[in-house]
Order: sequence, then C-alpha cells, then structure tokens
Amino acid sequence: MWTWFHQLASPPTFYRFAESLAPWLFAAGVLLVGAGVYGGLFVAPPDYQQGDAFRIIYVHVPAAALSMSIYVAMALAAAVALIWRMKLAEVALVAAAPVGASFTALALVTGMLWGKPMWGAYWVWDVRLTLELLLLFQYLGVLGLNRAYADPRAGARASAWLALIGVVFVYINKKSVEWWNSLHQGSTLLSFEGMRNPKISGDMLWPLLVSLAGFYLFFGAVWLRRMQNEVLWRERNTRWAQERVAA
Repeated sequence: MWTWFHQLASPPTFYRFAESLAPWLFAAGVLLVGAGVYGGLFVAPPDYQQGDAFRIIYVHVPAAALSMSIYVAMALAAAVALIWRMKLAEVALVAAAPVGASFTALALVTGMLWGKPMWGAYWVWDVRLTLELLLLFQYLGVLGLNRAYADPRAGARASAWLALIGVVFVYINKKSVEWWNSLHQGSTLLSFEGMRNPKISGDMLWPLLVSLAGFYLFFGAVWLRRMQNEVLWRERNTRWAQERVAA
C-alpha cells in the first residue's frame, strides 16, 4: 500500500491517475447533481412552514458542507506538506483553495436568498453567517499568500501554515449553531445525530443526499483537474511535462 502511495506522489504517475479518474467523477457528479436538484424542485413536496422557499437547500446545503470539507482537506494536505515535504500535498493545497472559495461564496449567496423570506433580511450578523464569511476570507488569504511568493514551494508552505491555523475556525463554524443562540437552524442532516434520526421526510431527504453526493464528486473532478494543471506548471521544464503539453 505504501509503495503505491509513494508512486502516486510522483508527478507523472499522479497525472496519469487523475487523467483516468477525473472524467468519471465529473460525469457521475453532474448526473447526481441533476437528479438531486430535479428531485428537490419537482418531486419533493413543499415544506409545511417555508413552502417552496426551502428548495434552495438542494444547492445551499451541499455548498455549505463543501465549504468546510474542502478547508479540512486543505489543512490535511498542509500537514502532509509541512511534515513530509511532499510536493503533491502542496499541489493539493493550492489547487483546492479557489474551488473552496467558490463553494463558500455560493453558500453565502444562497443563504442570503434563503434568509430574505425567512428572516426578512438578506444579511444579519449572525454567528454562523459571520463565521462563513470569515471562512471565505481565509480561503482568499491562502490564495493571496501563495501568490505573494515567486517560489511556488515557498508560497505553498506559507499557505500551509495559514490553512492549519484556520481549521480551528472551521470547527467553531460547525459547532456555532449548538454553542450560541443562532438564527441559523441547527444541523438536520450533517451530523451523526442527523444521519441516525433525520428531521426531514424521506421524499425531501433523498434528493438532498443525491445532490450532496453529486457535489462532492464534482468537486473531486475539478480538484484533480486543477492539480493536473498545477503539476504541469511546476514540472514545465521536465521532459515528461513538455511531451504531455506537446501531445
């Protein structure tokens, strides 16, 4: 197993691995997102309190989940990059940041659209909303710090320290609806208790689960593609990369 892992860390081996896997993840992700969103919009019944306004959860919840999950993945890659000096971990870190920032922005926008009919305002300085905005700034900080260095390895290591420090705020963000009296509703699904005893009916739940799986697969495909681009750029002076670009 460890031999395979070290082989995968080789840039040419990883590039070929990503080339074969990314299209399957992308296709599966698009199909599942389409099925989940269709089920949420046209199959699931209206909510007894929120009416049709609740349907935005089929985009908002996956985007919010990914906004935190991607940052945790970045922190894990940062730890590997700092401890074992693995180049591919640095690549994974810097490639994930723009995607994570995009999903965080999507979570904020869809949350604001949902909040207007529920709370009467697009934005309130609620703990969860404020921490999600802070998470977006953390992503932008990682991106900015990485680009501030001419040496990509130095930039990735600096970004790794910021990613590790920021992961604490992700945990606080996740727990904020439990620790404080928040306007944001508690987790109905994305927790151990929520998975054991879902607080929404099955005909509303299955499109959400399908959409959630699709968003994660879609992210996996985009992440692999961005990592491929970063690897090619870093290895642009090597023979294999030049042959790949020429092909």
